[in-house]
Amino acid sequence: MAKILDQFLNDHLQELKDAGLYNVIDPVEGPNGPTITIGGKQLINLSSNNYLGLATDGDLKKLAKDAIDKYGVGAGAVRTINGTLDIHVKLEEKLAEFKGTEAAIAYQSGFNCNMAAISGVMDKNDAILSDELNHASIIDGCRLSRAKIIRVNHQDMDDLRKKAKEATESGQFNKVMYITDGVFSMDGDVANLPDAVQIAKEFDLITYVDDAHGSGVMGEGKGTVKHFGLEREIDFQIGTLSKAIGVVGGYVAGKQQLIDWLKVRSRPFLFSTAMTPGDVAAVIGAVDKLLESSELVDKLWENGNYLKEGLKKLGFDIGHSETPITPCIIGEEKLTQQFSKRLMEEGVYAKSIVFPTVPQGTGRVRNMPTAAHTKDMIDQALSIYEKVGKELGVIS
Repeated sequence: MAKILDQFLNDHLQELKDAGLYNVIDPVEGPNGPTITIGGKQLINLSSNNYLGLATDGDLKKLAKDAIDKYGVGAGAVRTINGTLDIHVKLEEKLAEFKGTEAAIAYQSGFNCNMAAISGVMDKNDAILSDELNHASIIDGCRLSRAKIIRVNHQDMDDLRKKAKEATESGQFNKVMYITDGVFSMDGDVANLPDAVQIAKEFDLITYVDDAHGSGVMGEGKGTVKHFGLEREIDFQIGTLSKAIGVVGGYVAGKQQLIDWLKVRSRPFLFSTAMTPGDVAAVIGAVDKLLESSELVDKLWENGNYLKEGLKKLGFDIGHSETPITPCIIGEEKLTQQFSKRLMEEGVYAKSIVFPTVPQGTGRVRNMPTAAHTKDMIDQALSIYEKVGKELGVIS
C-alpha cells in the first residue's frame, strides 16, 4: 500500500473510532426475520427494513427458485441488448399498476434509481429544490446531474415557496425540480405532499418523490403518493424493492413518455446488467400480495403503534414519527453507540445511527417493528429497553 494512503486510512479511521462514529458490521447467521442470529446468539431484530416480513416469505422463495430453474441465475446482459426477459416486462407492468401510473422502469437498486432518474432529466442548466433531510442517494443523484442544488428547510413550505419563486423568476434555469422523500427514514415523518403539489403547480416545478420507506407502508401499502391521492400530480414516483417488498432493486413510475425517455437516457439502465430472474419473480409475487390484501400492512401498523406507545410510556424521546419507524433519540454519539451495544448484549438488535447519517448530537437507535413480530417479542424488547435505559441514565 502507498505510504500516503496508509497514513490517510490509519489517521481517519482512528478519528472515527475516537468520535464514536465508526460502525461495526455484524454478519447475520441465517434469515433476516423478526429474530436474527449473530455470533451464535438469537436476538429480537428491530433494525431491519423488512417491514412486511416478505424477505423470508415461503411463497416468494418458491417463485424465485422456479424462476431460476426457468431462466438461470442471471439475465446475462444489459436491458438494451438482450437482458430484458419477459418477466422484466411483467414486473414493470405490475409496478405501474401498483403505483397507479401509466408505466414504470426497474433498476438494480433504489440507489440506482436516484442516480439514474435525476441525472437522466436534469442538467447543468437546471435547478433542484431538495429537502435538507433527503436520503444520500438523492443528494448524490442531484450532484451527478450537475444542476444547481438549492437546499430547502425540512418540511418548510414557506421556504419552498420562497425558493421556488426565486429560482423560477431568476431566468437562470431551464427547468426546476422539487425533490423530497415520501417518508423520512430517520425520523419517520411524512412529506407534506398536498402543499408541495400546490406550490409546484404555481411555479411549474417538476415533482419527484422518493417513496422508499412509504411504499408497502402508507396508502394501504401503495405509498405516500397514494395516501394523499396524488398519483396524477407527481411526475416521478421512486421506490425500492428491498424494504417492504423484501427483495432487491428499485423502480421509477410515471407517465409513459417519462419512462420511454429513461429507457434511452438513464445510464444505470443502459450500462448495468438487468435484475436477476429470481429477484424479479419474487418481487412480482410480493407486489401481488400487496395488491390482493392490506393484511400485512395493517399488522405492521399495529405492531408499530404498540412499540411506540411502550417506548413513550417508558420515557424515551421517540421524536415525531408518523409511521412505524420509531427512533429512540439519545443525542451524544458515544452514548448512542454504548446504548445499542448494551441492547444487543441483553437480546435486542437495534443499531445505533450517528453522524453523518443524522446530524451530530442527534444520535439515535432506529427501531423498525415489522408485520412478522409478535406482541411477546415486542414486550420482551420493551423490558430490555427499560433495563438498559435506566442503567445508562437515558430514562429515569
